[in-house]
Amino acid sequence: MGAPEAFTATTDVGHHIGGCRVPGTSGRQQPVYHPASGRVARQVALASVDEVGAAIAAAKAAFPAWADTPPIRRARVLNAFLQLLNQHRDTLAAMITAEHGKVFTDAQGEVSRGIDIVEFACGAPQLLKGDYTEQVSTGIDNWTMRQPLGVVAGVTPFNFPCMVPLWMFPLALAAGNSFVLKPSERDPSPSLFMADLLKQAGLPDGVFNVVQGDKVAVDALLTHPDVKALSFVGSTPIAHYLYQAGAQHGKRVQALGGAKNHMVVMPDADLEQAVDALIGSAYGSAGERCMAISVAVLVGDIGDRIIPKLAERARALKVMDPMDLRAEMGPIVTREARDRIEGYVAQGVAEGAQLVVDGRGLTVPGLEGGFFTGGTLFDHVTPAMRIYREEIFGPVLACVRAKDFAEAVHLVNEHEYGNGVACFTSDGGIAREFARRVQVGMVGINVPIPVPMAWHGFGGWKRSLFGDTHAYGEEGLRFYTKQKSVMQRWPESIGKGAEFNFPVSK
Repeated sequence: MGAPEAFTATTDVGHHIGGCRVPGTSGRQQPVYHPASGRVARQVALASVDEVGAAIAAAKAAFPAWADTPPIRRARVLNAFLQLLNQHRDTLAAMITAEHGKVFTDAQGEVSRGIDIVEFACGAPQLLKGDYTEQVSTGIDNWTMRQPLGVVAGVTPFNFPCMVPLWMFPLALAAGNSFVLKPSERDPSPSLFMADLLKQAGLPDGVFNVVQGDKVAVDALLTHPDVKALSFVGSTPIAHYLYQAGAQHGKRVQALGGAKNHMVVMPDADLEQAVDALIGSAYGSAGERCMAISVAVLVGDIGDRIIPKLAERARALKVMDPMDLRAEMGPIVTREARDRIEGYVAQGVAEGAQLVVDGRGLTVPGLEGGFFTGGTLFDHVTPAMRIYREEIFGPVLACVRAKDFAEAVHLVNEHEYGNGVACFTSDGGIAREFARRVQVGMVGINVPIPVPMAWHGFGGWKRSLFGDTHAYGEEGLRFYTKQKSVMQRWPESIGKGAEFNFPVSK
């Protein structure tokens, strides 16, 4: 494979409303950075309330005809979109790398996992089928159907600017809704490119819209009466806020929040496999993943055996230009995020954790202005420390010692987050008990990042999810539909006279 073509666009970024690219008119904008160099690549418009309203109005106008379109025809549009995504997957990956900073091969993986959801959504005609009971009572039949909600919205994070939107809008569109996407303003280009691909695939104008913006745009979506549901992925404080505000405005809300994912390493685990798993899951994408392993719970004597190997591998990480196919880790998304991460490292030292590998202050030759930091490794971290309690969202691995399996499970279950967790062991009994007893939504046994496939659904427990349904899969489709139950009988089966008692089966 030759060197991939970099994404180097410099034109300012606007919105996609009613099937057309439109510039921002609010007068507000902010820079989009190239994290590897630290330079400003271009500006992104920040939508006003009126601009968000225009997108919602376009979606509302397009909804009735799209909802009336037979599911098989909606699926054909998505299938055409799927083919276009496959043709342009490297273009999308290059956009992600340019604006987010994750290495190109990791960005390719993000696009591929998003494509999986589109493939699943193409089967929506099967999933939208209702239930039917003949003769539920004498002369009466009963059936249920699932119908679209109307205009629905998605607010998505910077760390997966392609995959997370694809968790949402393909299923929403397959179910007959129209959609307004508010992507992260830090890496806005993939959303607009996907909007263009949807138009090429034959999606009617107005069914899918993109508004760039900040809190002004999010609050406009939250409060607008024509938005029936909102999906969100991001930090726990914002997820909680959106869930509360959405409920106050009568909206269905699915808000996925933060994480502090633990990986329990038992003394009988394969040592080399555990090291590989921890290095890849802690430092991949510079730790800017909601499924990153940020805490290693080392049980018994495995700690003294694994720490030297982790330290050696952390020091040897290939941190470089993320478009270089040899790169294992790229820059952090912004300078502020890098400084916040390195501030947590200083906090860990101040609180008494053992700093085994210090990633602060790293520079990459030729990219001295980039937002780089190296992999950091702590040992002897305790649950009282901030670096254990709080989501750092960077390449910082905190190692905690546990005397036995029971203490390890207790540590996981006591944490406020419950997004993902892993256990590495060679003992089937331990694996079974761990999967049964751990209070976390996604569990890996000898799998460090247990992200479910498209037909299973993604979601955590506790303060990692606010709402009743997980993202994508059948639960995702149900989030974007409402059930209607119909009971029917015909005049020849109706008896004479009014009935004042509550109806029962006869």
